[in-house]
Amino acid sequence: MPASAAATKQFNLPDEHATEAFAARLAQAVAARLGGGLQVHLSGDLGAGKTTLVRALLRALGYTGRVRSPTYTLCEPYNIAFPKGRLEVYHFDLYRFADPAEWHDAGFRDHFTGNALCLIEWPEKAGRLLGVPDLTLKLEPAGSGRRLTAVACTPKGNAVLDQC
Repeated sequence: MPASAAATKQFNLPDEHATEAFAARLAQAVAARLGGGLQVHLSGDLGAGKTTLVRALLRALGYTGRVRSPTYTLCEPYNIAFPKGRLEVYHFDLYRFADPAEWHDAGFRDHFTGNALCLIEWPEKAGRLLGVPDLTLKLEPAGSGRRLTAVACTPKGNAVLDQC
């Protein structure tokens, strides 16, 4: 990770409204870079709020359809229209992977070559095959809410995190 890109911020998310507010700031930062592609890794134990955060982010980006958890489908695609163009979003859940080689077998690599926003839950299940994310978001219990630790791993991730 380049030293110039590394930045870490912590956010207290005591309730659903705080999660939605963070997601709205993240959505605004993503929308400002529409077309640049972004890889975001989400980590945390079962029930930590990863899918809840993705759902709030998709809503903040303007998606109005049903947001499904990709636990069994492995990937749920979303196509969101903006005045400046369209944003392809791919929400992955790799929890069921038993071996990193399953990442290659699933054929998801093509989703990472364009301008899409790729949100990956359980990225560690793919080992090093995903490469360096732009941003990592780690959710942990904190009292009755959650603490989110965001780490920018690339200059692009740093630019997004600066707006959150």
